[in-house]
Amino acid sequence: MNGAIGFGPALIAVLAVLTLAGAAVVRFGQLGQGRAVLVAAVRAVAQLALVSLVITVILRSGWLTGLFVLAMFTIAAATSASRIGVPKRIGWVALSLASGVLPVLGLVLGSGVVPAKPISVVPIAGIVIGGSMTATSQAARRALDELKQRRGEYEAALALGFLPRHAALEICRPSAGHALIPALDQTRTVGLVTLPGAYVGVLLGGASPLQAGTTQVLVLIGLLAAEAIAVLVTVQLVAAGVVRRDEPAQPSGAAK
Repeated sequence: MNGAIGFGPALIAVLAVLTLAGAAVVRFGQLGQGRAVLVAAVRAVAQLALVSLVITVILRSGWLTGLFVLAMFTIAAATSASRIGVPKRIGWVALSLASGVLPVLGLVLGSGVVPAKPISVVPIAGIVIGGSMTATSQAARRALDELKQRRGEYEAALALGFLPRHAALEICRPSAGHALIPALDQTRTVGLVTLPGAYVGVLLGGASPLQAGTTQVLVLIGLLAAEAIAVLVTVQLVAAGVVRRDEPAQPSGAAK
């Protein structure tokens, strides 16, 4: 039974309506710039169209698959560094991502649970990298914002004899941990509230519900582990001061 979504005028119309509706809500609800929704939608269509054209070639070669996964990781690190506001510290952000992504992919692929074939590696790598990117961005932003807003408490901790890293951890760790809430909620409510993409995708591909459920559980728990490690490393790097926003230089006459 084929449940795939077909391409046609109706799909194009629905996508256009949803995009415009989202942009209008953001714009008139004063939630941000409606243009950002339009740009994101157009980019999604263009990027997926490009990937659809090249993916068949990529999946024929293990080397090309490896390069494609590396490209995904590089783009994720750059996106996260930009979102955090530390583009010059992309290397440290990449370290946070890698700390979560590599152990999870190494375990699921090395154990043979996920076949080491391009058709299996690309989607599982994309899901884990994407989730770790989001968690890293949220954790770092929350940690840096918390340290900035509670500067007085940080200095008070130093006055009490705390080392700088320990003082920073006391301030930013609880807030940064909130970055795991989406992954935790998704894992807790899977099958009751949502049927995530991996489950639906495997079903649409013709697999049994049992196979789809097994795949989704592996994805959710692996993603939760990857995000937890990435958030932990991110908080430590923020507390150590290596992931920080550079203060803008003051104009030459500002101090006068």
